[in-house]
Amino acid sequence: MGRQHTVVQTSALRRRVPTCGNRAEVCTDRAGVCTFGWWSDDLPARPDPNLTALRLELARLRSERGWTYDELAHRTGLARRTLIEIEQGRTIGSLKTWHAIAHALDVPVDHLFARLCEGHEPPAEPAP
Repeated sequence: MGRQHTVVQTSALRRRVPTCGNRAEVCTDRAGVCTFGWWSDDLPARPDPNLTALRLELARLRSERGWTYDELAHRTGLARRTLIEIEQGRTIGSLKTWHAIAHALDVPVDHLFARLCEGHEPPAEPAP
């Protein structure tokens, strides 16, 4: 038997909202089974990634090299508009996009992604 859910109407979508005590806002399981059962109330809240720090690091590295958006676009194979929108915070970019950016800038991708944890503690490394 599944957990209890409440069906709510939002725009044209029918969504199941868990009343099972989980933190998940929306459960879309049509059978009434909570798909967020792994998301327990006793887990600590996860901080939001610091996307501002990530985009500022991109701007810093690009500027440090004296590159225009056109130069970075040429080196990454990405559209100039995409790079502008990432750097100005209007879009996030995909993992593939950030991988291309890291290679063009000759920095490890983890150097860029480490910026996502600025302002909070990154997750601990798993024990060996």
